[in-house]
Amino acid sequence: MGDLDLQFGQIDIYLFDQLLRGRLQPGMRVLDAGCGSGRNLVYLLRSGYDVFGADSDVDAIEAVRVLAATLAPQLPGANFRAETVEEMSFPDGFADVVLSSAVLHFARDDRHFEAMVTEMWRVLKPGGLLFCRLASAIGMETRVRQTVGRRFLLPDGSERYLVDEVLLVELTRRLGGTFLDPLKTTIVQNQRCMTTWVVRKGA
Repeated sequence: MGDLDLQFGQIDIYLFDQLLRGRLQPGMRVLDAGCGSGRNLVYLLRSGYDVFGADSDVDAIEAVRVLAATLAPQLPGANFRAETVEEMSFPDGFADVVLSSAVLHFARDDRHFEAMVTEMWRVLKPGGLLFCRLASAIGMETRVRQTVGRRFLLPDGSERYLVDEVLLVELTRRLGGTFLDPLKTTIVQNQRCMTTWVVRKGA
């Protein structure tokens, strides 16, 4: 287990699935939007990916810079930026892959959610892959309680912005994206649901 942890860190198992299927390849430019302290970046940094990250938490970004300096010292510290997902400074069509793991469900409201998704789509190059894991109401419709808009109280006591299948299908259509996988949802012991949304940006 120790060797695996050193190699992969605490990588999201569904992101690991994308690696196993060859959708992420060394040399690709990968941007983790809302990267936190870099739990999904350990393997990518070790394996020759051109890694970038953004997070509003200054301390988290500093932690990622330290991680990158250790595992991929050739990468500039400026690749990792203390900025919000909805206002990233990366140029249009910048990344081959944009990751968003456990970020979008912190949206304050519809406008905030749309702003984050639109910005991630902007920095993704045509033909690129968008990988998102986010809380949803899929399979938990009767167990969550609406507070305002799409924000809900979950049985685990948290309040989250929750998507559903209709929203993600319509959003994919509006963006001009194509589903690479069907929506996959994990119900965590009737406490919360996490949905994986993986789409390809049109050329």
